[in-house]
Amino acid sequence: MMKICVIHGPNLNLLGTREPDIYGHDTFDELNKKIKDRARQLDVEIRIFQSNSEGEIIDMIQQAMDWADGIIINPGAYTHYSYAIRDALAAVRLPITEVHLTNVHNREEWRRVSVISPVTTAQIVGFGTNGYLLALDGMRSFVEESHR
Repeated sequence: MMKICVIHGPNLNLLGTREPDIYGHDTFDELNKKIKDRARQLDVEIRIFQSNSEGEIIDMIQQAMDWADGIIINPGAYTHYSYAIRDALAAVRLPITEVHLTNVHNREEWRRVSVISPVTTAQIVGFGTNGYLLALDGMRSFVEESHR
């Protein structure tokens, strides 16, 4: 069975209450339920992790190297400046999809820069919480095709 690690970065635990006009009304628990439901439909084992701490995110990325077939990550604000997370992602040599709830490319200038994307397989932006579902679909297809 394919195994995918989903990592939520800082402030994602506040979904539904944090600026819902920007980030949507789905709560963090509702998002995780959607992810688990889609993973079940795809016959994918999923592990979901959230942290506001850069070091804990790096630890999870490194742990995923031992068991996961791919990583889906929303690094939150770390997207724009965490070379440590970028280096951890590069080191694990797994397919990685970067997800953002909003279209970061049409927001503030500083949000348009991702130090993460150069080491990812794909980037999904602007689809709200459904971006995670698209990432799961895409990751499953990508991993299956790469193992042929």
